[in-house]
Amino acid sequence: MSVKAKYQEVLNLGEQLGIKGGSVTEEGGVLKIKGEANTPYEKNLLWDKIKQLGGENASDIKANITVTDDSVYHRHVVKSGESLSRIAKHYYGDAMKYKQIFSANTNILSNPDVIHPDQVLVIPNA
Repeated sequence: MSVKAKYQEVLNLGEQLGIKGGSVTEEGGVLKIKGEANTPYEKNLLWDKIKQLGGENASDIKANITVTDDSVYHRHVVKSGESLSRIAKHYYGDAMKYKQIFSANTNILSNPDVIHPDQVLVIPNA
């Protein structure tokens, strides 16, 4: 299996996320990836996928992933049935951190128990 084939899921994820300025080269059995993620969350998704496929200290891949906007962790589009606690659990692993999300979005939210589909919420850096 070629190193590019091994990490194809990383490349596919980059496409799905809309990574900008991306380049992929293979030299001497090492895959070199470069690109710009929209947010730190998207960068973390890519690194998690790299680690899943290659291990914590993979020697067959080098990635240079920068971030367009590091002023926020991510921007989340609310889906039907979601709550701030569920969103907090997804991004932070702790449902009680919903208060941080609410505080970062008081310009569009007046009650932490009322959010609507298609609202774009700022997910603040932890």
